[in-house]
Amino acid sequence: MSSLQTPFRYDFVGSFLRPKTLKDAKAAFAEGKISKEELDAVINDEITKVVAKQKELGFHVITDGEFRRSFWHLDFMWGFEGVEHKATGNGVKFNDELAVLDDTYLVGKIKAKPHPFVKYFKFLKQFEDENTVAKYTIPAPAQTFQQMIVPANYETTRKFYPTNDELIEDIAKGYRDVIKQFYDAGCRNLQLDDCTWGAIVGDAAKQRYKSLGIDLKEVKEQLLRVNNLALEEKPEDMVINSHICRGNYHSTYFTSGPYDTVADYVFAKENVNALFLEYDDERSGGFAPLSKVSDDKKVVLGLITTKTPKLENKQKVIERIHEAAKYVPLERLCLSPQCGFASCEIGNKLTEEEQWAKLKLVREIAEEVWV
Repeated sequence: MSSLQTPFRYDFVGSFLRPKTLKDAKAAFAEGKISKEELDAVINDEITKVVAKQKELGFHVITDGEFRRSFWHLDFMWGFEGVEHKATGNGVKFNDELAVLDDTYLVGKIKAKPHPFVKYFKFLKQFEDENTVAKYTIPAPAQTFQQMIVPANYETTRKFYPTNDELIEDIAKGYRDVIKQFYDAGCRNLQLDDCTWGAIVGDAAKQRYKSLGIDLKEVKEQLLRVNNLALEEKPEDMVINSHICRGNYHSTYFTSGPYDTVADYVFAKENVNALFLEYDDERSGGFAPLSKVSDDKKVVLGLITTKTPKLENKQKVIERIHEAAKYVPLERLCLSPQCGFASCEIGNKLTEEEQWAKLKLVREIAEEVWV
């Protein structure tokens, strides 16, 4: 078992653009032209290739590119008892378009069962070696909590959970069980992807919650509580990091706003080992909130965007790293893209070669800064 721990000086969030071969196979399966076994063989082959590419680029972390899932978050939720989903063409309005997502809702109490993602991790783990370690990405507990209390799901959820406190307890319990499943399978590096904090920053979010009659302070307390409750039984030798962004769908975004209003919660009090933070443009605000990051956390600066193919100016990125170091010591900082390249199957608006060029840039900058 690899003893390497994330994050690394040059790192990445986890998802990659789906190759055409994979997309074609999924379409063929949906049309009944190939079997599930044939589809799985294609997926396994493409994961093998994408892992080889990550190693070729010199990264010390490997993921399966999230090739087995349609959505970065919902597929994981479907692995719990009590959760159902269906494709309806509905979705969430992002900046420039509708993010089409499966409706995902409760049909009973949330309970853990043998989670399919653990099996997926086992396939990835075989590629670990002395230079690389496998990490698996799952949505944060707060993300599952928010999914079940959005306006479209609120009344359905209340049939099973009269209060948010009861819902939080069951989600946390379910996550603790699944985290143990990952640990028993040999996973020592897990990442919680979390858009909930990014969704409550900025004036637009403040107005949105106000119109719903919801107290934002209470929301922040609940997000922090469900995440930390889920981590209460985390093994000492297991690293669990959090990735925070403001939405990433087909190169569009959900919200904008600085971290100032959530830093006292997630930066200071969330019990994770590191924070992967979106910082690729002005929508994320300045680095001052980093002063609230607790001393036991590392910070991975997401200064390279996955939303456009244009390569960043290397010197400007280096300058921004040193600016951030005014608030968090340089030895506790790392560099990565701000998010994945394909949070959902549709992917962002760049090519695979442009994707790899972004990762090459991340490594080049990191090696220059942390020589």
